[in-house]
Amino acid sequence: MESQKGYSKPGEFKPLDLLACAAAREVRDGEIVFAGTGLPMLAIMVAQHTQAPTAVCIYESGSIDGRPIDLPTSVADARCSYQASVADGLTDVFGQLQAGKVDLAYLGGAEVDRYGNVNCTFMGGPAGKRLTGSGGNSDIHSLAKRSVLIMPQLGQKRRFVERVSYITSPGWKIPHWPSKEWVPKQQVYGPAFNGGPAAVISDMGVYRFDENGEMYLDTVHPGFAPEDCRENCSFDLNISRCKGETLTPTYVELDLLYKVIDPEGIIMK
Repeated sequence: MESQKGYSKPGEFKPLDLLACAAAREVRDGEIVFAGTGLPMLAIMVAQHTQAPTAVCIYESGSIDGRPIDLPTSVADARCSYQASVADGLTDVFGQLQAGKVDLAYLGGAEVDRYGNVNCTFMGGPAGKRLTGSGGNSDIHSLAKRSVLIMPQLGQKRRFVERVSYITSPGWKIPHWPSKEWVPKQQVYGPAFNGGPAAVISDMGVYRFDENGEMYLDTVHPGFAPEDCRENCSFDLNISRCKGETLTPTYVELDLLYKVIDPEGIIMK
């Protein structure tokens, strides 16, 4: 692919390219970003090569401010610690979360609801299908100032639901015990409140949250209409605030993904 300026056209990029670049654009220069294996790694590395050169990446396995030459295979890959300021373990990096130092974190899950609550524990409740469980999901979603969820959606409306089967990780509104009344997370967390989900990026669009903590469609990916996004949700998604199409990857970003960050094709096959 020749290096060109400007944005790519439909047919010149894959859905995975768009997901990675849309996620990368959530990073602001100078931020501390918590990333896991896969797409989050692509996103933070694209951001560091473009609009956020001084962003610091924390990998879940324990490295802080590493600068891998190319894409590690996972957060346990020794490449994560290349030129790192700290190469420690889980206790240290999760301590950074608890200290309120993480500006942005990337997450996924089996279900997300209209308030940004995430489920990766049970599908259909405790009597249903058991999933992998929280891992670090709950800590990260609870304690980062902003979190970005990367979720599949097309043909999987069961993932975008009115209320998740089980709240693994709290969003903007949660049930307050023992009354079970749904209230803003800040009301429950008090001084421990740091923030909440900033965006959900799917293979159909980019979603954000309004002043009431409810999800709305911000931009729709090329090839889809806002109505398609609403039809692939199990709740009445607000599409009235849609600003238009998601910006496609630039040619520079595509070159970075395939030639610099992941030349081995670990993810960008």
